[in-house]
Amino acid sequence: MEINAFIIFIASIFTSNILLTNFLGMCSFLSVSKEVESSVGLGLAVVFVMTLTTALNYVVYHMVLVPLNIVYLQYIIFIIVIAAFVQLTEMMLERFSPVLYYSLGIFLPLITVNCAILGVSLFMIIRNYSFLQSIAFGAGGGLGWLLAILALAGIRQKVRYKFVPKGLQGAGLSMIITGIMAMAFIGFSGIVVIQ
Repeated sequence: MEINAFIIFIASIFTSNILLTNFLGMCSFLSVSKEVESSVGLGLAVVFVMTLTTALNYVVYHMVLVPLNIVYLQYIIFIIVIAAFVQLTEMMLERFSPVLYYSLGIFLPLITVNCAILGVSLFMIIRNYSFLQSIAFGAGGGLGWLLAILALAGIRQKVRYKFVPKGLQGAGLSMIITGIMAMAFIGFSGIVVIQ
């Protein structure tokens, strides 16, 4: 039975969140989530790149790689498509939002190697999604990543002014918060299964 694209979209945001259930894309998630503003900017960039590269990688896979029998090049080709879109996003942010561009710093070009974006492209192939399902999965995966980074950034900003034991300050507390968020999101995983 084919899963509806809307269900895939909703499930990839909540019950199968690429970050909190597969733990893909953790490096930029933990590093940029100190401020809500920069988290929103990076999250929107990830949504944009993940949605469009998933659609493009679907087309490239089914229209080029499979007909030419060069599927073994999919990792390289997918990364090239992702790198091109990240470069496009970086140029757009530098042009239209220089403050956000400089606040994201090195993490903006690092979207290219964000394993969550590559993971979504690979999962769509493994799960044999249609074009519409792939777009829904890419957009939902990006929005799920955005939701997770916003939640962590909001919590980290609130906790900044509270007493935290010295051993838990910084990365320790972030990992504990991420683990609790992952348990909360995984708690809903029985509702819809898309894997």
